Amino acid sequence: MAAIGFIGLGNMGGPMARNLAKAGHAVKGFDLVPAALEAARAAGIDTVANAEAAAAGVEAVFTMLPAGPHVRAVYLGAEGQGGLLAAAEAGTLFLDCSTIDVDSARAVHSAAEAAGHLMVDAPVSGGVAGAEAASLTLMVGGSAEAFARAEPLLKAVGKRAIHAGGPGNGQVAKVCNNMMLGICMLATAEAFTLGETLGLEPKTLFDIASSASGMNWAMLNHHPLPGIVESAAANRDYKPGFAAAMMHKDLKLSQAAAASAGVATPLGAEAAQLYTLFVNAGNGGLDYSAIVKLVAGKS
Repeated sequence: MAAIGFIGLGNMGGPMARNLAKAGHAVKGFDLVPAALEAARAAGIDTVANAEAAAAGVEAVFTMLPAGPHVRAVYLGAEGQGGLLAAAEAGTLFLDCSTIDVDSARAVHSAAEAAGHLMVDAPVSGGVAGAEAASLTLMVGGSAEAFARAEPLLKAVGKRAIHAGGPGNGQVAKVCNNMMLGICMLATAEAFTLGETLGLEPKTLFDIASSASGMNWAMLNHHPLPGIVESAAANRDYKPGFAAAMMHKDLKLSQAAAASAGVATPLGAEAAQLYTLFVNAGNGGLDYSAIVKLVAGKS
């Protein structure tokens, strides 16, 4: 069993840290939010005063942070001074499970290597429910050596860890996957709005499309209309499993990556614009499937 530091104990990081502790690892954690620290202590996780303390004297450090600038600041410190990489013992394994921009991921990887550490970027898919159930899918970027060390720890927080290639490739996989998910949700919302408007019962269209060429994962699992898929957020007034604000963030990351790579992604760009409209109208706290309200012209 390993001694592990965990930084970022929020909706995703908190359950992940608890699952590491349940697997027998000695976990100490840090978060800026007092309530998150209190919840971690209640779950038997030792808490420390700052991020650097969480990284000191451990074999591995997990981070789950909001965005690229936070990851750079925590790993590299203010103006490149201090931070996790300086606080940790040489050879520490870092596992960043945040969803961030590819350029930030690769910059932190380079800094970790220069400091004598191994690192993987391992963004997750599965939402809060997956974090709580330890059923996440993790898309992992980093060297073969880093992945080999990380895989046993990742399996304590998820059901599957897939090596996507070199540094930053976990983030590449995440933004590409979620760009497809956002586009598929919009396509599903448009098709079912059109069908219903033309007099076709949504359940009938679902029965047809679910065994025809229009089938897609978003439709089968997160159907945007109530009364069709029992577990869908549409049946809970769009209480989020995966919030529209998070989809908006991921679509923006996909477009930043596309711009950096010089790749045209017109459908991804349109999806990002539509989620921008939806979130800016105050709907960021709803499930991403609630975009059907915008498609159907409903408030």
